[in-house]
Amino acid sequence: FVCRSCRANLLRNRRITVPPISRRTAHHGRKTKVLVPPEPARTRFAPSPTGYLHLGSLRTALFNYLLAQRTRGQFLLRIEDTDKRRTIPDAEQRLFEDLRWAGLQWDEGPEVGGPYGPYRQSERTELYQEHAHKLVESGHAYRCFCSPERLNELAAQRAKVGLPTDYDRTCASIPQEESDDRASRGDAHVIRLRSPDVYPEYIDIVYGKVGKNAVKSNRHLDYAYDDPILLKSDGLPTYHLANVVDDHHMKITHVIRGTEWMIATPKHLAMYDAFGWTPPQFAHVGLLLDENGAKLSKRRGDIDIASYRERGILPEALVNFVALLGWSRTQGRSDLMQMKQLTEVFDMRWTKGNATVNLGKLDWMQRHHAMARIKRGGHYIEELVNDVSHSKFASHRPIYEQFSNDQLRTYVFDVLQADAKNYSTPGTFVHSNSYFF
Repeated sequence: FVCRSCRANLLRNRRITVPPISRRTAHHGRKTKVLVPPEPARTRFAPSPTGYLHLGSLRTALFNYLLAQRTRGQFLLRIEDTDKRRTIPDAEQRLFEDLRWAGLQWDEGPEVGGPYGPYRQSERTELYQEHAHKLVESGHAYRCFCSPERLNELAAQRAKVGLPTDYDRTCASIPQEESDDRASRGDAHVIRLRSPDVYPEYIDIVYGKVGKNAVKSNRHLDYAYDDPILLKSDGLPTYHLANVVDDHHMKITHVIRGTEWMIATPKHLAMYDAFGWTPPQFAHVGLLLDENGAKLSKRRGDIDIASYRERGILPEALVNFVALLGWSRTQGRSDLMQMKQLTEVFDMRWTKGNATVNLGKLDWMQRHHAMARIKRGGHYIEELVNDVSHSKFASHRPIYEQFSNDQLRTYVFDVLQADAKNYSTPGTFVHSNSYFF
């Protein structure tokens, strides 16, 4: 047992750091920044099937995929599907299709298996329950028997006087034996983390020192902490518990995710401490904003990856575009890169702050990648020929049927070669070359 004040002093001086040794580093004054991990990285993309893959989630998946590829590590796909009420029936299958279309094949996960499965959280609930009860036994968590009505009233009262709507720890003082008896009787309860008095600072790969006591010149987060729920009354885990347990058991070494998760990271680190586990390294990348500075929303159809596929955007163009949103490539290198080139040069040189999505640059990349396909010929141009043919003739069956497949393909191929520099999407290409069709 460590008393409250001693534990606070220990945590105040504790810091989680990124290993300083690397195959490749960049020097900034006296500081050395790690750019490529010295060992194979195990990364993961862990989407929830409550929506479809969009630009932001594709970028997160891509950054994790590229780091694993660059270091000859493994890229995992994990489905966080414990929220059955909000799950969209076809979201998981659409996710698989979109990732494969973009060229992001996972090494472990659904449909391919792996040594640390299952890779759907709904199939791992016993593991989460086991670990939640371990924290209760060690005193790092406790059962909360408060009713939803009491919690709502408490939150309303605290909000009225301008206080954070944190829990008041009424149940934290219940003796362990009494808590066990009430749980065995079937009294409804959740399990909460007993938050530490002081959260440790940590070193974020992007932002450097982060935490409540971090210097303001880097990243200063001044927020109140509560005792987050780890296990809900129905026995299902919250994101906090499942995320930490899975990352540990799946041996994840690097977690790359959006800055919206920075506020949760201290809680996750407290859980790693409570379990006695070594945490992965964290990199929080900025959000994606539109040209007006507003956050891109999942509700906008134009950021759904399926909408880009339907328009005829090439996968290599979209991947190239997304890779440069928040990643500082090596100076002097062209913006135009195929997946193979990206895996050869990718590093952890992410930019601080949010990234603006300029769709005009995507159009520019689309034209250049299309020209590259047309110049290479062979099977590289087949998809363009198919897209243009379908765009023009799918609704004109009588005209289409006058041509043999070979005649049509040869004709469309000739038109593509004649005006390759103006290709953007199948629809716009047909419209701008209507005199040919």
